Amino acid sequence: MEKGFTMDQAMQEAARCLLCHDAPCACGCPAGTEPDRFIRKLRLRNLKCAARVIKENNVLGGVCAVVCPTCTLCAQGCTAAGLDRPIRIGEIQRFLVEWAWQTGFSPLRALPPDGRRIAIIGAGPAGLTCAAELARAGCKAVVFERQPEPGGMLRYGIPAHRMSVEFLGRELRDVTDLGVEIRCGTPMETSADIDRLLAEEKFDALFLATGAWGSLALDVPHRDSEDVYDALSFLMLAKTAPDGFAARVKGKVVAVIGGGDSAMDAAVAARRSGALDVYLLYRRSFSEMPGDPVEKQQAIAAGIHFVILSQPTDYVIENGRLAGIKLVRTRLDAPDASGRRRPVRMAGTEHELQADLAVEALGLQPPPAADAFGLPTDAQHRIVVRDAAGNTGRSMVLAGGDAVRGSSIVARAVHDGKMAARSILEELARRTGGTAPAVIDAPADRR
Repeated sequence: MEKGFTMDQAMQEAARCLLCHDAPCACGCPAGTEPDRFIRKLRLRNLKCAARVIKENNVLGGVCAVVCPTCTLCAQGCTAAGLDRPIRIGEIQRFLVEWAWQTGFSPLRALPPDGRRIAIIGAGPAGLTCAAELARAGCKAVVFERQPEPGGMLRYGIPAHRMSVEFLGRELRDVTDLGVEIRCGTPMETSADIDRLLAEEKFDALFLATGAWGSLALDVPHRDSEDVYDALSFLMLAKTAPDGFAARVKGKVVAVIGGGDSAMDAAVAARRSGALDVYLLYRRSFSEMPGDPVEKQQAIAAGIHFVILSQPTDYVIENGRLAGIKLVRTRLDAPDASGRRRPVRMAGTEHELQADLAVEALGLQPPPAADAFGLPTDAQHRIVVRDAAGNTGRSMVLAGGDAVRGSSIVARAVHDGKMAARSILEELARRTGGTAPAVIDAPADRR
């Protein structure tokens, strides 16, 4: 994982900020982290208040600073872009979070427990954020996670060169320090599990944040080989068994199919672990790849070979092992529903690419098992909610994050967790005839 900004670098970058009155950068963050405020505090050398702004708005502010595509979110609206390059908001944000860790400053406090108990299913960013917000308001938040470690895609889907396990672990400690209980290895997968938590274990509300762990597959005649991976399985192997992953890819030719962030992650992870050559196959042009522009440049720097305007049509399997990938050249036609120009196959351009391993990075969606919760779902197995807070139609059962949106960015999952927590607090207060308490009293030195 690359090192973050030093104090001098952060101060120099913050000094470039124009301190806009109606800062457009703040509008670009789905998590509501308020970069204009924390940069202003940093400019005044009030590092504690700057770190507090981040953490009170976004308990996963460190993670978001590292993995969110800031160049298409907060930095995209930076007015400095009209005069110079945008402010490097993500790097400043990461510096402030790490500064707080290094100095032992803990910006967040939780109100004393008041007897309310909330169950959260899924220890990914949406679930962790919801749990932290509820704990700050005095609720007992219990997170049930089927994986052996918490973090969801943050732990299992992001390679170590982008975010280390140690960095994630330190961020997770900010959540558990609030009193959040995380029970790993406890899958909750059916409507009966929801019934038991609400009726038997007497939880007052439940938030479903089970993520999008189902991988889309290439629709081709032949793919029955242990050498064909989906991107999530490939990245999980890299994260949980790095030595075995290195042995699997070292000296091999790896072909990654797709153009998103997961494709870039898989390609760079393979290259860093000793793959002889890594090809990234994409059916549209380079500029239309949905991946983060920064990650695309990092992939180029890592030596990834981009094979654009090429559509895989089948695998070449010999004795159960992958020997190559059949491709056809494409040209771009009129835009389709995505707004990007539609790729059209060009007759007579069929050819093969020799490859030892293939990785399909075609996107993620909730698995079919998500339908077992007994809640309305759509054709992509996403839970259908009734409003922005994530109400499902079943009393005191809410949902959010990738389980509702499909595969999306961390900042949007954080947003969903915050919205669900607010809705739960308001409804519990309404039922008891009270008012939803403030999450935490503002510290005296907040200015």
